[in-house]
Amino acid sequence: MEVLVVGAGVVGCAAAWRLQQAGARCTVLERSIPGAEASSAAGGILAPQAEADGPGPFLELCLASRALYPGFVRELQEASEVDAGFRPCGVLGVRFDDAGVDEAQRRIGWQRARGLEARWLDGAAARALEPELSTEIRGAAHFPQDAVVDNRLLVSALAIAAARAGARFVTTQVHGVVERGGRVLGVSTDQGELCGDAVLVAAGAWTALVPGALASPAAVRPARGQMVMVRTRVPICRHVVFGAHGYAVPRTDGRVILGSTMEFAGFEKQVTAGGLASVLGVGLRLFPGLVGAPVLETWAGFRPHTPDGLPILGAGSLPGLFLASGHFRNGILLTPITANLLSESILGRTPSIDLTPFRVDRKALTL
Repeated sequence: MEVLVVGAGVVGCAAAWRLQQAGARCTVLERSIPGAEASSAAGGILAPQAEADGPGPFLELCLASRALYPGFVRELQEASEVDAGFRPCGVLGVRFDDAGVDEAQRRIGWQRARGLEARWLDGAAARALEPELSTEIRGAAHFPQDAVVDNRLLVSALAIAAARAGARFVTTQVHGVVERGGRVLGVSTDQGELCGDAVLVAAGAWTALVPGALASPAAVRPARGQMVMVRTRVPICRHVVFGAHGYAVPRTDGRVILGSTMEFAGFEKQVTAGGLASVLGVGLRLFPGLVGAPVLETWAGFRPHTPDGLPILGAGSLPGLFLASGHFRNGILLTPITANLLSESILGRTPSIDLTPFRVDRKALTL
């Protein structure tokens, strides 16, 4: 079976890896280098509990993917010889006021009712875990099962693993899917038409710009996030720490990634003064000791946002077309489960998780 994969971010590379392992032959089409966009711009947070709005199919999808991560990164390191920096470090969701405390305790309550591990820490207990936290915080929700991965290492490892498994990477611009007789037969590119038995569009925020992939251009749109990386001599914290409007992600060598804005600015990729002020303000409120930390890097990336906040997974509108997009803030987290589900779907197997809530023809995407 010949599969064309449009997009070489973490999702596209992981799907190609799994498809190659299952006996398919994949060609991955990317206009730039693998992982050049959102996959490299992310923070690498694996936090279905810290980021959950409530119970439901999306939470279950995220939890299932988090559960896959330990085995996934072990297998990936064997295949690529790259350590992706996975750490089950836990996440603290800190709160500064009464309203925040109430919201956190409600979140803990419904998660514990679901059987998930979560607990409330008062300010002293939170600072006992992370002594550099601001003395202003009232407390923190602690999610010990949430984790982190170095997303830049992850995408490199996935591209290497896919290539070693036999996937072919082609640098080209995809101009649209090719449809004849009511079926998708390939894609048109700068290098002409390429044919395949299936086409998987995993183009992130650019999915709607692939003609024929989606019925509505509003189904996926870019949400800009601006980020800052600083460095301390020793790591300022061990946990990922969320505040009300941003987060701090520690790396083991003292780097700290601070994020992130959430802006609908089209494909304007600039880092702005206002964006940096916002991100740095959140970071300094969480950890005042960062005030003297040198800034190593700033960047912006585009998350693929859908109107209902759910990803698009599975069969497209025509036979032969498949989609893996709209992961928004959870693309890194959802990489293992997405690769499995799309591999199953493309190969004609029953997906291991019901994809009905994530179908491309759901009402929220067709209005």
